[in-house]
Amino acid sequence: VQLVESGGGSVQAGDSLKLSCRASTSIYGTYCMAWLRQSSGKERDVVALIYSADGSIYYDDSVEGRFTISEDNAKNNIDLQMNDLKPEDSGMYYCAAHPHNNACSLRAIDFPYWGQGTQVTVS
Repeated sequence: VQLVESGGGSVQAGDSLKLSCRASTSIYGTYCMAWLRQSSGKERDVVALIYSADGSIYYDDSVEGRFTISEDNAKNNIDLQMNDLKPEDSGMYYCAAHPHNNACSLRAIDFPYWGQGTQVTVS
């Protein structure tokens, strides 16, 4: 599956951004979809994950209550609505997917499919 992200940019603290990821194939019931963030000098970490077939949604503590992940199965698209952005939210954001296989993983190494990444800078 190919993934293409859009929607990054440079904003001020407290602003909002929405990231979108379009998949080249149907994702419903097949893939766990996630947004991962890589900040300077750090590893890629899952900030939000969704598997809509059973309603599973995960948020990292650092974004809980501010970010919302959603899936549009008709368009094979997932979005990440980011509100009340903070400077520590800055980084490269990647859309990623892995086959469900009974559970979703939160480890970046378990995701074989990646988008090219989109930069988010909050000042």
